[in-house]
Amino acid sequence: MAAGNAPLHDELLAVVARAICTRPLNLFAQESRLDGESLKDAVERYEVDYAWQVLGSDRMRNETIALLEAKLKHPANDTQKTCVAEVLQAAAAGQSSDLLMSFDSDVPEQLAAMLCSRHERRAESEAEAVS
Repeated sequence: MAAGNAPLHDELLAVVARAICTRPLNLFAQESRLDGESLKDAVERYEVDYAWQVLGSDRMRNETIALLEAKLKHPANDTQKTCVAEVLQAAAAGQSSDLLMSFDSDVPEQLAAMLCSRHERRAESEAEAVS
């Protein structure tokens, strides 16, 4: 990410940090046992994986970009797509190796909303500058 975008990058990472809900593997296993199911069954039923894997997945990136495009009502540009990928990769890199999270998290929605809001503010500023 370009040096001038460091504040945006940090802001977006903070959005991801607030949106994720993780559990240590041993806690998830204990909860599964209490529910009378195997860890394997619980992982499959809730679509759970390691947090770093979920955040760094193509599925998470593609879902975030699709939501962003729906909010913008036009295709995301390469800069926006790169931003999404970089923020998700940075968030993935910051996760402990034993933390789990579900693919049905709020990360795509919250990240897309933040990027859309940022895009709208920038467009308004540019329109005012031209006027």
